Amino acid sequence: MSGHYQHRFILVVRKTRLQELIERFNTWPQARFYLEHNQVDAQDYLDEHDMYQRRLQEAERTLKALGRFQLLERHLLPNYQFSPDDIVITIGQDGLVANTLKYLNGQPVIAINPDPRRWDGKLLPFEIGDLHAVVLRTVAGKSACKTISFAEAKTNDSQQMLAVNDLFIGPKSHTSAHYRLSWNGHQETQSSSGIIISTGFGSTGWFQSLLAGALGVSGTTSHPLKEGFAWHEKRLQFTVREPFPSRTTGISMIFGVITPNTPLKLESLMPENGVIFSDGIESDFLAFNSGTVVTINLAAIQGQLIV
Repeated sequence: MSGHYQHRFILVVRKTRLQELIERFNTWPQARFYLEHNQVDAQDYLDEHDMYQRRLQEAERTLKALGRFQLLERHLLPNYQFSPDDIVITIGQDGLVANTLKYLNGQPVIAINPDPRRWDGKLLPFEIGDLHAVVLRTVAGKSACKTISFAEAKTNDSQQMLAVNDLFIGPKSHTSAHYRLSWNGHQETQSSSGIIISTGFGSTGWFQSLLAGALGVSGTTSHPLKEGFAWHEKRLQFTVREPFPSRTTGISMIFGVITPNTPLKLESLMPENGVIFSDGIESDFLAFNSGTVVTINLAAIQGQLIV
């Protein structure tokens, strides 16, 4: 039996916009009426869906010919038991790659762009025609890969959350967060609209919008982190959003680096509506209310993205 049969190929997929609309409106005719009533091109939804389904069928044929195969819907990721020898393939946008990585423990991920004309895909180095060759290289241990450092949030009641791109800690809605921040031997009580902790992988995403806003306000155009930082770096970057100076709240620690030796600690001073969520998934959150202390540091596990 050839070596690649020792591996299982997990194809991670997500619903298309068309499928999500049909779930919302029960039928495609009702969904199409909604789109056309709002002067949206329904054909674009059909074209995207058809292209995605063709790519899934091509990927399934390729992977079944190479070994054991499993199709996995994105929403099942949190409860799926991956094996150490699994090779994971994603077909979708960048967000699917990030969402998949944090449920793995070092298994390699091959990210396929289903429609390069539609998606830029900064994290999608391959097209469907590359799949067979890149799988064989990966099985043989000859594929190059990039290591990705994760952020980890741990609370004082033993809850834990990983982030591939970033963590948000703050208010559930558009109100102010109140907390006590401890970092690098200093402590400060703050009021803000929340804190973003970015990984190197996420440093070209949400982090860049925060940096762009700060540069715009200050009237400058350059910053050492304007291009982000490397995915594998053993560091995180925290940014306090809209810090408010007052008689009881400070603004002296609003931007800093988290390393294994300088973790960030936050104690909630909010009786309710405080949350911690990762990678933009607001529905999956940890409560951050009075009595909760969370420590942010680099996670012990790392991701592996085939390039």
